[in-house]
Amino acid sequence: LDEPTAVLTPQECEHLFETVRQMTAEGHGIVFISHKLDEVMGLSSRVTILRKGKLSGTLDTSSTTKERLAELMVGKKMVFSIDKKELARGRPVLECSSLHSLGDRGFPAVNGASIAVHEHEILGIAGVAGNGQQELCEAMVGLRKAESGSIRVKGEDMTNRAPKDFIDRGVHYIPADRKGTGLVPNMKVSENSILKRYWKRPVSKGFFIKWSEVAAFAIKLVSQFSVSTPSVETPVRNLSGGNLQKLMLGRELSDDPAVVLAVHPTWGLDVAATCFVREQLLGHRERGGALLLVSEDLDELISMSDRLAVMCKGEIMGILERPMEVPVESIGLMMAGTAIPEDAFSREGSQE
Repeated sequence: LDEPTAVLTPQECEHLFETVRQMTAEGHGIVFISHKLDEVMGLSSRVTILRKGKLSGTLDTSSTTKERLAELMVGKKMVFSIDKKELARGRPVLECSSLHSLGDRGFPAVNGASIAVHEHEILGIAGVAGNGQQELCEAMVGLRKAESGSIRVKGEDMTNRAPKDFIDRGVHYIPADRKGTGLVPNMKVSENSILKRYWKRPVSKGFFIKWSEVAAFAIKLVSQFSVSTPSVETPVRNLSGGNLQKLMLGRELSDDPAVVLAVHPTWGLDVAATCFVREQLLGHRERGGALLLVSEDLDELISMSDRLAVMCKGEIMGILERPMEVPVESIGLMMAGTAIPEDAFSREGSQE
């Protein structure tokens, strides 16, 4: 089973785990591949760790810890706790109201969504994959048409404006598809680093790009965000997934944007890269930025988010003001389309 829980609700995950345990009790052998260490610790009797394609060790699960597994995975000790400071929520930065948008096949993907993300806030979006999360983000950065409803940036109506207009107002986007949408594989690290600033000084002057400034900016970004690359002249297709994500993260955070929309920012990353990405996103929040975080890792969403919106079939089922205090089973029910009492979430949500 290779990452079998990626598109399951918590209840569906537990049902799968019960089935796996029953099969092993009946004498079947199960190979369970996962980057979620809690799943590995809870299911396996033995665990084998691979690092850079080589065997790093095989241990009895009962005699090891999550921290030890992470150390074998990345080659150094890791700290799993997330240090998220308590911050007063600021003004709304990015809002949508009664937003409707179609998916790639022409069917409704976002159905009356209303959310607002504020300064000093991480608003998480939970939901089973394919329930409108990506389409919602694309509409809120100008990449997808809003059929009805409105989108505002710091109070200004930005409905169906061009992506560059959103960028100019400090709305940055970290898409899930690193090589297809976020970066251009055949272009160099340096060229990819300026995709959202090539028309701005000091990178450009008039109609001309100043390549010395591009190189200087890329070298600084690579150093600041720990991107491992032979040089800034290397095509990004040669970089690992973790370094692709660090490069894209650095580009989007380098000038302290007003709001960042991050879709699955830690997907497929090792433990070290995951911790680095989370630290950078929390740093953006502490500096006064707003963050809309979409993830299929519910543990990540609960620990990172100040508030948590739950989507199902394009609708906002509710917005949890204190996600850490809500049973994960309740969130799972919302992900499956079951409403919970209104006093458990805010007045924002879906409005037809």
